[in-house]
Amino acid sequence: MLIKPAPDIRSSDITDERVYLRRREFMKAAAVPAVAALTGFTPGAALAFGQDTLPNVRKGVVTLNEALTPWDDVTTYNNFYEFGMDKGDPSRNAKKFRTKPWTVKIDGLVNKPGDYLIEDLVKPHALEERVYRLRCVEAWSMVIPWVGFPLKDLIARVEPQGTAKFVEFATLHDPKQMPGQRLDVLEWPYVEGLRLDEAMHPLTILATGLYGKTLPNQNGAPLRLVVPWKYGFKSIKSIVRIRFTAKQPVSSWQASAPQEYGFYSNVNPGVDHPRWSQARERRIGEFFKRETLMFNGYAGQVAGLYAGMDLKKFY
Repeated sequence: MLIKPAPDIRSSDITDERVYLRRREFMKAAAVPAVAALTGFTPGAALAFGQDTLPNVRKGVVTLNEALTPWDDVTTYNNFYEFGMDKGDPSRNAKKFRTKPWTVKIDGLVNKPGDYLIEDLVKPHALEERVYRLRCVEAWSMVIPWVGFPLKDLIARVEPQGTAKFVEFATLHDPKQMPGQRLDVLEWPYVEGLRLDEAMHPLTILATGLYGKTLPNQNGAPLRLVVPWKYGFKSIKSIVRIRFTAKQPVSSWQASAPQEYGFYSNVNPGVDHPRWSQARERRIGEFFKRETLMFNGYAGQVAGLYAGMDLKKFY
C-alpha cells in the first residue's frame, strides 16, 4: 500500500517565550536527524541516558517535517494509570518495573497460538523508526520517533483464521509492580482492541523503543501498540496478550465510561469529548493551541477504513 506523506506544520503556529528560551535544546534535537543522514547515527541516541541503543534500526517510510518532542518531555509526561494518575507518576513509579523475562500470549482465532518470549516475538522483524504524532484525548500532543515494526507482519506470521474480525490486547496485571492497579480506577487488566483491518494497516506498529533506545518502562516497555490516527489511550502499553476474536472487544475506557469513550477512538475534531472540545490541541513545549487535524493528520492514509460510517455514532 502506498503511504502518502502527512501534512507539514502550519507556518502560522507561534512559539511562546518558554519554548524560545529552550531554543538550544530544540536546535540540538533538530540537528540529530541531519547527523544521522551523514553518519548513520541513530536519532536521539545522545539524548537517552540509561537506555540501551537498539541496533540496526532503519528509517521507516513515514516521516513528518515537524520538530520532535524532547526526550525529557516524552519520558516524564505520561498517561499510564498502572503507575499512577498524575502525569509524572509513571516515570517515578516504574523505575523498578521488571520487563525481563517477558512473555506474550497469542491465542484465539489463530493458527499459530502460543506463549512467545519477547525476544522470539520481535527478532524476526526488522525494526524501523517511525516519526508519528501522538494525540491525547485530553487535548495535548507530541511528535515521537518510535522504533518498532508493523503489526501486520506479526499478524501474518501467526495466521489468523477466516472468522477473526478483531484483535484484543491486554496489559500485564501485577499490582505488586504496578501501584496504580491497587486503585479502583479501571477494571484491570487494561484491555484495548482494533478491527482486524485497522490492525493490518501499515501505519499500525508494535513499538519496542523510541529515540533509537529501548522503550522506557513509563512509555510501555517492553512492547506497546502505536496507532497514530487514534487517541493515545488506544495505544496499549506493556502488552502480555494478543487475542484474535470474531466479536468486538470491550476496551477498558469503553467499559468504564461508554458515554465518553467509544471503541474506535479516532481523532476527530468534530466530535467533542462530553467534558471538553477536541477541536484544538496544545503541543507539549508550545503555549498556543493549534487546530486538531482529522485522524490526527493521517486522513489521507486511513479515512478509507471508515467510508460510509457515521463517525459521530462510531466515535
